[in-house]
Amino acid sequence: MTTFYLAGGCFWCLDAAYRVLRGVSSVVSGYAGGHVASPTYEAVCTGSTGHAEVVAVTFDESVIPAEVILDAFFTMHDPRQLNRQGNDEGTQYRSAMFPTDADQRAQFEAARDRANETWGGGIVTEITDFTEFFPAEDYHQDFFAKNPTQGYCLAVAVPKVNKVRAGFAPYLTA
Repeated sequence: MTTFYLAGGCFWCLDAAYRVLRGVSSVVSGYAGGHVASPTYEAVCTGSTGHAEVVAVTFDESVIPAEVILDAFFTMHDPRQLNRQGNDEGTQYRSAMFPTDADQRAQFEAARDRANETWGGGIVTEITDFTEFFPAEDYHQDFFAKNPTQGYCLAVAVPKVNKVRAGFAPYLTA
């Protein structure tokens, strides 16, 4: 099993989109990339902790290639937006990847290069060495599945899930 730590806006959206892919065994919403130990959602929302909203995506590479996980990441958010995704603004919503070793860094850089071609340039996704991941509060875990009719989920998460469904059909769960 492999785990990638990825930030691309609100973690609810990434969580929902990754859960539709076969081979993904776990998605945990949380925080990484900051300077405050054990941050809370409220603290991260202030932008003062340095943390981004992140998902820890654990997957089986014998079922779904790492390249698919990374290409889906660059499909489910706009990596050209600096410190924001749509109406969500702040460094906590930045596009970022947190490699745990040199192999992951190389994979992340290759994926960012592919995305740069796909998006026509302007990618602002940062690649910063992983230090520590702090799981978010329980109510953030699998938020979309627990709140499918919530306004934000309908307006923002559903279109992202649909983009992943359309672009990665061979890897969808049943």
